[in-house]
Amino acid sequence: MSNSPTIELAMELIRRRSVTPDDAGCQELMMSRLAALGFQGESLRFGDTDNLWARKGQDGPVLAFAGHTDVVPTGPEKNWALPPFDATLRDGFLHGRGAADMKGSLAAFVTACERFVARYPEHRGSIALLITSDEEGPAKGGTVKVVETLEARNEKIDWCLIGEPSSTELVGDVIKNGRRGSLHGYLTVHGVQGHVAYPHLAENPVHTAAPALTALSTQHWDSGNEFFPPTTFQITRIESGTGSNIIPGEMLVHFNFRYCTENTAESLAERVSEILDDHKLNYDLEWNLSGRPFLTDRGALVSATQDAIRQVTGRETELSTSGGTSDGRFIAPTGAQVVELGPINATIHKVDECVKAEDLDTLSDIYEQILVQLLA
Repeated sequence: MSNSPTIELAMELIRRRSVTPDDAGCQELMMSRLAALGFQGESLRFGDTDNLWARKGQDGPVLAFAGHTDVVPTGPEKNWALPPFDATLRDGFLHGRGAADMKGSLAAFVTACERFVARYPEHRGSIALLITSDEEGPAKGGTVKVVETLEARNEKIDWCLIGEPSSTELVGDVIKNGRRGSLHGYLTVHGVQGHVAYPHLAENPVHTAAPALTALSTQHWDSGNEFFPPTTFQITRIESGTGSNIIPGEMLVHFNFRYCTENTAESLAERVSEILDDHKLNYDLEWNLSGRPFLTDRGALVSATQDAIRQVTGRETELSTSGGTSDGRFIAPTGAQVVELGPINATIHKVDECVKAEDLDTLSDIYEQILVQLLA
């Protein structure tokens, strides 16, 4: 029995070794299919990152599918039961790096558009795809740059559906309608280096910092709200010391906030500084804001997505803002409604990544029905 168009395209994409930030020809393959539907493609390269902005139509509203062709490294390929770039179908599962995150979704985007355009050649508004090869990497030359380009020419996205693997047990059981913010702190606590036998002549930054770190790790930052869990603080790295008989002269501490809309990056930074000052530390502190929290409340896109899942699968879906960051953090600030819907996320970034093949066909049907809901 032959495979569906969605499975065939997913397999072609997986066979391209697009380890971040290498696109390995994935966008060209997708564009060859989209061009036949009347999409106009624009290749946007920033640094080592390839991006594709493909659009069919000139008028609004604009429904954009967003995703990434890059995948994380495989690790030692000998640890995989099946070669990670062979795109193997076995026992109903499609195996390979990117099967779930997120080449399966990319294939479903394309085939959903193919069927929709065939049914509604004179559809209203515009369909677009925003595809990058820099989501799994530093995300400096990818979606953020494409959004800047679109904003500079006042080209707006009204609705954006990101194909991140959002599902937990069944396709469509969870959709993300927001994400927490991510704020990184890089703390250097200064002391005075000395001999362990003469502590009165030194100042140990590990000792002086420990109470402050305890205060930070036990602090109640907020209680969350209807859409977001409470803000969390986690220490991710501690480094100090140069030898067994030497009191260190400084201590490095890296930490991260995953924060909700009850706080801002600025309010968190201010409270951290207050705690460090209260403990009279001599320190330097640098911040890196990876993304602010965003939320798409119930509206046209959320309703269309829920309705499409219900029509295709018969199941109700849960709205969630859990998980890490996504490129939605770059798109939502433009005013676009953003949701994330993709396959089951159980194997993403793991050895032997795989996805149930029929789930990709289901996903394509859901994407098509969203197009019908919003643009038919």
